[in-house]
Amino acid sequence: MASVTLAQRINRAQRHVPAWPIYLIGLAWMGWLFWLGLSGQLGPEPINALERDYGLLALQLLVATLVVTPLRRFTNVSLIKYRRALGVTAFLFLLAHFLVWTVLDLQSLSRIGGEIVKRPYITIGFAAFLMLIPLALTSNNLSIRKLGPLVWRRIHMLTYPAILLGAIHFVWLVKGYPWEPFLYLGAVIGLLAVRLIPKRRQSRAAPPMGAAATR
Repeated sequence: MASVTLAQRINRAQRHVPAWPIYLIGLAWMGWLFWLGLSGQLGPEPINALERDYGLLALQLLVATLVVTPLRRFTNVSLIKYRRALGVTAFLFLLAHFLVWTVLDLQSLSRIGGEIVKRPYITIGFAAFLMLIPLALTSNNLSIRKLGPLVWRRIHMLTYPAILLGAIHFVWLVKGYPWEPFLYLGAVIGLLAVRLIPKRRQSRAAPPMGAAATR
C-alpha cells in the first residue's frame, strides 16, 4: 500500500507541472551546447563533439519515452503527459545532430547520399531519422483528430524500430568496445521486451486520448 500511496502522491503532484518547460529546457540546452562549440569549449574537435552530444541527448530522451509506459504499468506512476514533449524534443536534438553532420561536418550536400550508402552505421542512423519524421509531424492533437486514434497509434509504432536503430547506430559509431553504447542498447532492448509481457487485466477506465495514448 505504501508504494501505491507514493504513486498517487506523485501523480497528484505532477498534475500541476506542465509539459511545455521540457521544450524550453531542451532548446536552451541545445543553444548552450552550440555556444560552447563556437567558443572552443568542446575540445579540439568541436564539430564532432557537438554532433555526438546532440545525438546522445536525442537517444537519452527517446529512451525516456520508452520508460513512461512500463513505469505506469508496474508502479502506477503516470508521466504520460510528458511523453509527447520528450519525443518532440528528442527529434529536435536528432535534427540538430543531422544538421551538424551535413552542414558543419560534411560541408557538402552532394556527399550526403554517398556517405549514407557507403557507411552502414550512417545508413541505419538515417533510417531511424526518417522513421521519426512522421512521428514528429503528427505529435499534435489535430493529427490525432484527422487520422483517428487507431491510425495515429499505428504510425507511432515506428517509435520502437526507430529507437532500436538509433541505439545500434550508437554502438556501431563508437570505436572499440566502450560500455556506454551497449548500456543504451541493452536498455532499449529491455524496455521493448517488457512490452511483450502479457498484461494482467485491463483497467475499466478508458485510456486517455492524444498525448496520453499508450504506445
